[in-house]
Amino acid sequence: MSHVSSHSPHGQTPLHTVQVLGGGSAGSSAHVRSLAAGLSARGLRVTVCAPDEAARTYDFTGAGARHIPVPRSGDPASVAALRAACADADLVHAHGLHAALRAALALTGRRVPLVVTWHTRAQAEGARARLLRLLERRVAKAAAVVLGTSSDLVDRARSRGARDARLAAVALPAPRRPAPAEEPDGLLHKARAEVGAVDRPLILAVGALERGGGYDVLLDATRAWRHLDPLPLLVVAGEGPERAALQRRIEEELLPVRLVGRRDDVPELLAAADLAVLPSSWESRSVLAQEALHARVPLVATAVGGIPELVGDAAELVAYGDAEALATAVARLLADPVRRAELRDRGAAQAATWPTEDETVTQVLSIYDELTQPLPYT
Repeated sequence: MSHVSSHSPHGQTPLHTVQVLGGGSAGSSAHVRSLAAGLSARGLRVTVCAPDEAARTYDFTGAGARHIPVPRSGDPASVAALRAACADADLVHAHGLHAALRAALALTGRRVPLVVTWHTRAQAEGARARLLRLLERRVAKAAAVVLGTSSDLVDRARSRGARDARLAAVALPAPRRPAPAEEPDGLLHKARAEVGAVDRPLILAVGALERGGGYDVLLDATRAWRHLDPLPLLVVAGEGPERAALQRRIEEELLPVRLVGRRDDVPELLAAADLAVLPSSWESRSVLAQEALHARVPLVATAVGGIPELVGDAAELVAYGDAEALATAVARLLADPVRRAELRDRGAAQAATWPTEDETVTQVLSIYDELTQPLPYT
């Protein structure tokens, strides 16, 4: 009988797991909600330590977990709050580097297994890169198991001294919004009309507008599309520190680009798009790449990080930073309906190979089981 199971004939108490979320990207927050729901459904007690804003967006209590508000990483109160929250935990699972560091500090002097999932990797240069390496090493060594969401993150964890690093099964959680009652065609027309792309190709990019996002390269690429007729419109959904600089370029260079900010209708925009583009300098399991393939929208992406492993031959891949290659791939796809249809079919087939939410929970449960099994008497 598994130690993790709460349905023990001996009335074993259910395993208590604390999930720790730091700033929480959309991917890691959705993953924690999915885990909370799946683990609770299997009889575990789940506590989620996360900032209040993440709890408002992802409704961890609605997934069956208890939510304890823990401020973001910079707040000195967060380690104390975590230490209290983990007082009766059987196992702590931290998501992201900063959450993992705080969890390791909170567990100092206690023999509670720590599982860490690395969802992404931070970008840094110079002194910050050295500090980052030290943090990664500290976290990798503190964890009983490090789960990486792409093979290069697993390799990175091993190189930082992780005792046990494995590839994480991470599902793309199903959208939580109910399906719209309107006819799909009507909705798509509405989405295109709203962004001003009724009689022209619509290209969609989604992500935080920050350095490393590749949006400067993407704007360079749009200059090469200006001879196309009809002129494609690039719509970028997302917010970030680079927004003002990008907007200035769009206006000064008269680029066919609209920055539409953070949106809660990305699935509708994606379904209405002719193509999706992902120009990042690094990605693990990009949510946009997964959503595009699921939605049968042809994708042009940079061949970085976990992207080639994630999409296989179901997307057009280009080198990061090569605006010409990006522009050429987009223009060629727009002109080739046969290739677009082929990518749609390949995308759907590739998406079918990814782990389900159930498989994700099963993998995590088996790791919890390994780490919490009572040692046999010698």
